[in-house]
Amino acid sequence: MTGRLFGRRRPAAERTVTLIAKPDCHLCEDAERVVTAVCGELGVAWEAKDITRDEALYREYWEQVPVVLVDGEQHTFWKVDPERLRKALR
Repeated sequence: MTGRLFGRRRPAAERTVTLIAKPDCHLCEDAERVVTAVCGELGVAWEAKDITRDEALYREYWEQVPVVLVDGEQHTFWKVDPERLRKALR
C-alpha cells in the first residue's frame, strides 16, 4: 500500500516514515533532525534503520544515504526538505 486507503490519504497516525542512514554521517544527522521535527509536529511514527547493519539496505541505498521512505516508498535522499515531507504526510 502506498499511503492511500481506498483512494484516500491515510491519517497521519497510520503513516510511517523510515530514515535509512549510517553512523558518522552529517547528512544523516541533519535528516534525522528534520524527520524528528516534522513527524513530531504531525504525530507520525518514524523509525531509523542503519545500512551498516542490514546488507539488503546497504546494497540498495549505500550511494543515497540518508534516504527517507514514506509508507515504504522512497520519498527523498541526501537532503530532506521539511515542507516537502510535511506535504507528503498531510
